[in-house]
Amino acid sequence: MNLLEEFTLLAHDQLGRRIIDSTRVDHGLGGAVLLELALAERIDVVDRRVVTRGTGSLGDPLLDDAWARIATDRRSRKPVDWVKWFAKGTQRRVVEGLAAAGVLRIERSRVLGVFPRTRYPAAFGTEPVARTEAREKLRAAVLGAGPVPPRTAALCALAAATELDRKILADLDRRVVRARLKEIGQGDWAAAAVRKAIQDIQAAIMAGAVAASTAAVISS
Repeated sequence: MNLLEEFTLLAHDQLGRRIIDSTRVDHGLGGAVLLELALAERIDVVDRRVVTRGTGSLGDPLLDDAWARIATDRRSRKPVDWVKWFAKGTQRRVVEGLAAAGVLRIERSRVLGVFPRTRYPAAFGTEPVARTEAREKLRAAVLGAGPVPPRTAALCALAAATELDRKILADLDRRVVRARLKEIGQGDWAAAAVRKAIQDIQAAIMAGAVAASTAAVISS
């Protein structure tokens, strides 16, 4: 499971309903794309702009497409610009992949026979192992001490940026959770360049989600 898949599973409950709003889900996934590229050392953030590194396939069509899009872009864009860009359409590709792998089902219906609704329940009606493992990994990181693996730190960054931690770790002391997530975000768990890139991406996710929510309120 990559970060996009783990985040998608964590952002939905057993019945396939979102546990955080759609804006945060979309921007979390947009950020997860950048986080995966940063962990693979295929992007960096230099002077607050995203730049590409390396060559060759990443072994994932979605990530390959994202890296190529950044590499061929003629503008020098900030992390928040790319978070917003990848927020569009990424969830569909991730969910379709999880459905093809037999982890989730795509269930479409209408509320009151009029309003379309899409949910992503577990494929076999039982809790997906990958969701349980991702939840336990997040909880262990927050309840633990000291550094955590880079990929776990990136998942923590996603949870903090989208406020997913409020739902997944609702039974824990909020102040303790936020303090630990901040400690993980600033910890010495990866090369300085990767750690800084992930911190910038985390801030971009929060900024993008807030901007989108504000725009939605203004237009309503």
